[in-house]
Amino acid sequence: MHIEQLRDFCMSKKGVTEHFPFDDVTLVFKVMNKMFLLTSLNNWEKGEEKMNVKCNPEKALELRGNYEGINPGFHMNKKHWNTVLINNSDVSDDLAKDLINHSYDLVVGGLTKKLQKELKLL
Repeated sequence: MHIEQLRDFCMSKKGVTEHFPFDDVTLVFKVMNKMFLLTSLNNWEKGEEKMNVKCNPEKALELRGNYEGINPGFHMNKKHWNTVLINNSDVSDDLAKDLINHSYDLVVGGLTKKLQKELKLL
């Protein structure tokens, strides 16, 4: 997966916006203003393609035990976030997409009922 494919996949989801809230290289994807994925463009330029995604704590531990390319979230709450190495690891593009979907769904599930209803109308 390339950065353009990652971006297109994230932006195809309902209610998603992209931001650079921290600096001009940390790309953050949000659903209804809540972060579900972030990645450093500098890493992609260096061939270190990775992303941070939200994850159910039990699933996060299971994934970390089964995949070398999935680690506790770098600079994130390690209970709820994973750092996923994309192209140079045992994480396939399909698994990466599943992890993005899981992160998105977790964030949507945590939205207020009002925001969830607003999202459905988009």
